[in-house]
Amino acid sequence: MEQSKVDLFIATNSDKFCNDKLLLVHEKLATMSDDKFMIIQSINYQNPTTMLIISIFLGSLGIDRFMLGDTGLGILKLLTCGGCGIWAIIDWLLIMGKTKKQNFNKFMQFCN
Repeated sequence: MEQSKVDLFIATNSDKFCNDKLLLVHEKLATMSDDKFMIIQSINYQNPTTMLIISIFLGSLGIDRFMLGDTGLGILKLLTCGGCGIWAIIDWLLIMGKTKKQNFNKFMQFCN
């Protein structure tokens, strides 16, 4: 893989991955074929900041959990009104990290 493509991918998507995982993402991309790179580029990574905003405004309805693919937790959060607000507040603090972790898991799933 060309170094410029790897650098461009890292520059445009660095906010969507945890900082401690960026080196691993860089290493995987450097050894990847062009065909796989095209697939990796087409993946829709969630924006952590957008997920935080959605969590603040619609978190008590579980929309943030539905968007992360946690359907069961989304339903539970919806039925309990965000755990009487407590669960919603906790998710405000954790949602960006969960989003970055999910993005990394998507990346690793398509790398292998």
